Amino acid sequence: MPSEFTLEDGKFLLKLARRAIEEALKTSRKIAPPRGVDEKFMRKRGVFTTLTDYESGELRGCIGFPFPTNPLIEAVIESAIEAATGDPRFPPVTLDELERRIVLELSILTDPEPIKFKDPRECPSMIEIGEHGLIVERGWARGLLLPQVAVEWGWDPEEFLSNCCIKAGLPPDAWLMGGTKIYKFKAIIFSERSPNGEVFERRLKGE
Repeated sequence: MPSEFTLEDGKFLLKLARRAIEEALKTSRKIAPPRGVDEKFMRKRGVFTTLTDYESGELRGCIGFPFPTNPLIEAVIESAIEAATGDPRFPPVTLDELERRIVLELSILTDPEPIKFKDPRECPSMIEIGEHGLIVERGWARGLLLPQVAVEWGWDPEEFLSNCCIKAGLPPDAWLMGGTKIYKFKAIIFSERSPNGEVFERRLKGE
């Protein structure tokens, strides 16, 4: 999709995310957002930081903001620190691990939009793999999966929906139940090729 964010923007944000994690691990403090940045970094945006082990390729942490509640520059700092230290699925990242093994990825989200349908069975036809991420809500339960997850696992739209329900702690067919809300969003994704290495914009189609 057309992006207001350039590769240079991606490099800047990933460097900021890495610096935020490093400072938090060294001092338990949160860095202040840089001053005098471009206005686009001050707009409220959803964002997720994903940490991956470079050697094994396994997930090491993923935390973010699904909805645009904070300025992007602040959301990047917050999500990076939380992905490294606050993901309940993993022990906190160590400083040595960050420097030698961790690859960072940032996903900047568009505002989630409700998928509108008369019959929930229509929903899969409104989801494009490699283009959309999903949020499923039912009552207090909420699950989110980024667009790259469906590509990495080779899911079709129905599998994507079912796994998003499971992520929310719901039955896999909860997306077919009346009262379940389903949202879709897109993401601009910037990744490191290696720990603190070259940054590139990840394009999911064709992966």
